[in-house]
Amino acid sequence: MREIGRTARAAAAKLALASADAKNGALLTMAAMLRNFHEQILIANAEDVDAARKAGRLPYFIDRLTLNPARIEAMAKGLEDIAELPDPVGEVIASWTRPNGLVIERVRVPLGVIGMIFESRPNVTADAGGLCLKSGNAVILRGGSDGLASTRAIHAAMVAGLRQAGLDEAAIQIVDRADREAVGMMLAGLDGAIDVIVPRGGKSLVARVQQEARVPVFAHLDGVNHVYVHEAADPEMARAIVLNAKMRRTGVCGAAETLLVDEAAAPANLAPLIGALIEAGCEVRGDAAARAADARVKPASEEDWGTEYLEAIIAVKTVAGLEAAMAHIARYGSQHTDAIVTEDDAAAERFLREVDSAIVLHNASTQFADGGEFGMGAEIGIATGRFHARGPVGAEQLTSFKYRVRGTGQLRPV
Repeated sequence: MREIGRTARAAAAKLALASADAKNGALLTMAAMLRNFHEQILIANAEDVDAARKAGRLPYFIDRLTLNPARIEAMAKGLEDIAELPDPVGEVIASWTRPNGLVIERVRVPLGVIGMIFESRPNVTADAGGLCLKSGNAVILRGGSDGLASTRAIHAAMVAGLRQAGLDEAAIQIVDRADREAVGMMLAGLDGAIDVIVPRGGKSLVARVQQEARVPVFAHLDGVNHVYVHEAADPEMARAIVLNAKMRRTGVCGAAETLLVDEAAAPANLAPLIGALIEAGCEVRGDAAARAADARVKPASEEDWGTEYLEAIIAVKTVAGLEAAMAHIARYGSQHTDAIVTEDDAAAERFLREVDSAIVLHNASTQFADGGEFGMGAEIGIATGRFHARGPVGAEQLTSFKYRVRGTGQLRPV
């Protein structure tokens, strides 16, 4: 582990000075290698998925773990999209001249070495590797034991791309062991080698990282996301958005977990929305109004309002207007992603301004909570805290800045 840290630090120093053309060439080569290695990746992934099924893993976990040709192509395309992004390194964010003639610039620089700890998401190997490369950072990837074979196969393709492009292979490394001691060493910073930790996984992982980390953390907490159907919502639009937000992929962090329906909209919208969800195979747990609207609705407990299900279950509650909806989100939400469906622009603007979440949407599905959909090429997670980065963490968010000061012999007066 210490050797991984040492070589990552050395690679980061070289990568920080690499040209945009060199990094983009490596990204394109890695994309090609993912396509070339797709059979090996699928074989390795099948081993992981089979073991996870035998271990009784939940459906959402299996979905996140599973790769197929389309998902491998999406990883490759994601690397190509990252290559097309502007290079953040060296960008002059601001520039000004002081009265004494000093010219000061604020310039983007890489963070250094990123430690990425993730569970059951083998695609993170490619996404994080690509984004860190683009932003001039080395990365140390520690995936969960359930996806270790998949991670190894994807990493082999990435390293082949680095090698062919002539960049340091230590720029993207994996921790090829499943024990928890390796995680502890990363959280301690690997003797100063790691500059920031990014956790991506369940509550227990994130809680451990936040409790034990001795380096800064980009926190990604639960995705307790809401869709609020306002009294001025278009019924057909509401139905389409709710179904997509919940059922497109139930195991992703952008999936809606709670549906809030305005009491004024309930007569026209509540029963149809519940019926559409149930017909799509979703279990609905609701308040008294939801149960009265459809006998198939199960009673919701207090715990349901704050639960990230990550499967085909949703909580449904009626609320007495916009204020009540925002109050519910503030109390039970996780400040991840929340949406309002309405044709009332004033209500929408209040929601967008006042709901304190990393991502807020008007008349769009919560499943757009994704760096690729934001035009970032990919992401290494959705940061729900307020430190440094918030929302999708892409290449730009993986940089810091320094100040360049140019003078002509100025001295500070005594």
